[in-house]
Amino acid sequence: MSTTTRPGAASPPKAGKTSGGGPRRRRRSLPNGLPWILPALIVSVGLLYYSIGYTGYISTLKWDGTSPNPESVGLDNYGLLFTDPIFWTALRNTVLFFLVTFGVQTALGVFCAVLLHSRIRLAVVYRVLIFLPVVLAPAIMAPVFRQIYAAGGQFNDVLGFLGLGFLAQPWLAQSSTALPVLMAITIWQWTGLNFILYFAAMGQIDSEILEAARIDGASNWRILVSIIWPGVRGTTIALAMLSAIGALKTFDIPYLVTLGGPNFATEFLGTFIYRESIPLAHVGYAGAISIMLLLLAIVMAFIFGRRRNSEER
Repeated sequence: MSTTTRPGAASPPKAGKTSGGGPRRRRRSLPNGLPWILPALIVSVGLLYYSIGYTGYISTLKWDGTSPNPESVGLDNYGLLFTDPIFWTALRNTVLFFLVTFGVQTALGVFCAVLLHSRIRLAVVYRVLIFLPVVLAPAIMAPVFRQIYAAGGQFNDVLGFLGLGFLAQPWLAQSSTALPVLMAITIWQWTGLNFILYFAAMGQIDSEILEAARIDGASNWRILVSIIWPGVRGTTIALAMLSAIGALKTFDIPYLVTLGGPNFATEFLGTFIYRESIPLAHVGYAGAISIMLLLLAIVMAFIFGRRRNSEER
């Protein structure tokens, strides 16, 4: 059946065109994505990378931070850095701090996640209690821990109550015990984060695989080692990278609890930078330490990033 168009009648619009200028004009009127990312671009490029470049420039100066005529010393600050025993002490403390805290936090996080994935009463309450230290500000908790681990503090009182009074000592005033105390505080604070991430990762493991393993007679330990642990390996690598970078820039707990002492026993790269730049006014030298910290963080992120990519393949 043929159709005819009456004279003077408007012809039907062609496909792809609409009145009012069509979609092409409407598409032109929409802004592109640049205005949305411009603030973040300005902050990251204009502030972050400028600050890194300026710190690199400062690291070539002998400067107290206020003098109008700083002296250029080239790479002398870096040469001094590698011969400074305090720098090596801070680096050793940082590496040891990372190894111990990450290992213990990983073990406790996996244990708590496995336990709370089982049928246990008041599981929600336990999750809140485990995660609660993560949201507490270090500035609030530092005076509490100074009191707890003082010579006459509550920790020694508990040891006396348990009949272990011979172990009582000034925990924060001794080089041999100050660093382990800071490790214990950090483990208490950040185990909740490991637990939450492991708990979420374990929820992604196929329950049918676990049921099949139980039917085949696999013990809980075998299921943990052969199924659960490989299933959360990617989470472990990500947490290792975060813990390594976090250890490199650790500042708040050591500074607020021990001020890096006694005798630099709890000196970290972060506290070392602050000590050199603010109290001692060695701003150029502190800039060299900051650049070394940045390079170490980049290397660690690169290593763990490559390890994670190889695991995903």
